[in-house]
Amino acid sequence: MSAGLVTCVALLGALAGAGAPAAARPLVARSPAEGPLRARRGPQPGLDIPAAAGNAPIPPSAARSPRFALGSARSPRFALGSARSPRFALGSARSPRFALGSARSPRFALRSARSLRSARSLRSAARSVGFPAVMAGLGALVFGGLAAALGIDPALPAFLLVAACGLVLAVVDLACLRLPDPLVAAAAFGGGLGLAGAALAAGTPGRLLGALAGAALSLAAYVLLALLPRARLGFGDVKLAAALGLPLGWSGWPTLWLGLLLPHLLNGVVVLALLVTRRVRRDTALPFGPAILAGAWLAVLLS
Repeated sequence: MSAGLVTCVALLGALAGAGAPAAARPLVARSPAEGPLRARRGPQPGLDIPAAAGNAPIPPSAARSPRFALGSARSPRFALGSARSPRFALGSARSPRFALGSARSPRFALRSARSLRSARSLRSAARSVGFPAVMAGLGALVFGGLAAALGIDPALPAFLLVAACGLVLAVVDLACLRLPDPLVAAAAFGGGLGLAGAALAAGTPGRLLGALAGAALSLAAYVLLALLPRARLGFGDVKLAAALGLPLGWSGWPTLWLGLLLPHLLNGVVVLALLVTRRVRRDTALPFGPAILAGAWLAVLLS
């Protein structure tokens, strides 16, 4: 292993980390948790129905109109008041999506309040000096650690690609408790293609099967955890764990088991510290994506 390689990769990681806030800003601005809050800028008299995508809230005058009571099949707003319409689920108390449109829901209050500030905070943070500098240092640490652990390995570019996506995912998850599917898919497909190329270059196709097995095992484990009663895992966390299962499975079974265990230990320590310092409450929703990413990175370094 060359010190020059680690230095060059660390500099590349610094560039990736410094650009992570700017790359995360449009993903945070498109957060779905922002929509219901914008539709509810104040108390809505009349019908208490959240606005669907592309539709404005129904005004009270329209709600009192005889034509509205009859319902017009040609009107786009008719779907909002129709029990047979798929959009009716947005206003249904039995629907899981009702929490997004309910001002009384704790998740709505937390996610929408965070989402309202997230785009502005990321915009100002990306323009400031401190936050990009911190992310640049974190990117250099992550990339440099991977280069030091893997050395001159054909799979190193695949690991670095997943790490670059992980930096952006961590910023987005911290800002709005969301892991965008396109970025998770980019990490999975990019990392998978990189590992496939490394397997062909090194003549070790068996390691690619291990990577696929690691992704399948990570997916199954996190699906079971997400389906447990009172589980705080979202399916964005499940998909991220499956994507990270590819490089973990490539590194071997001990690395995979360590990568599955460490995120929960790290998250437990962070949550305990926040509870002791009274920064959060027991029912506060916290992002789990950064812990998954940090646990996978540490597993590669420690194995």
